[in-house]
Amino acid sequence: MASFAKIGLNNKVISVHSVHNNELKDSNGVEQEVNGINFLTNLTGWAIWKQTSYNNNIRKNFAGIGYTYDEDRDAFIAPKSFNSWILNEETCIWEAPSAMPDDDNKYTWNESTTTWDIVE
Repeated sequence: MASFAKIGLNNKVISVHSVHNNELKDSNGVEQEVNGINFLTNLTGWAIWKQTSYNNNIRKNFAGIGYTYDEDRDAFIAPKSFNSWILNEETCIWEAPSAMPDDDNKYTWNESTTTWDIVE
């Protein structure tokens, strides 16, 4: 199955739909994104559709409702977790400004101190 994100105002993902891979195949049996878009447009009416992938092999991340489609990066980006977090340009994933300690403890992000706090 192929997955497609329906894009709404401000490039926000408003829904994600599955389409059978056969609907994407062209006359040579090669899957084409445009064929999935045409299938969904014929089924639901005009909308902006972008293919997304559970394997994150297209458009960086699997689209979810509330994600943003960034045209310049051709990527789906999750809502920002915390104001201090920074977008990793390569993965298009929000990251804390400091790495979480790598030990056996569990941590939670403390936005007011911008540090990782141990979960008791």
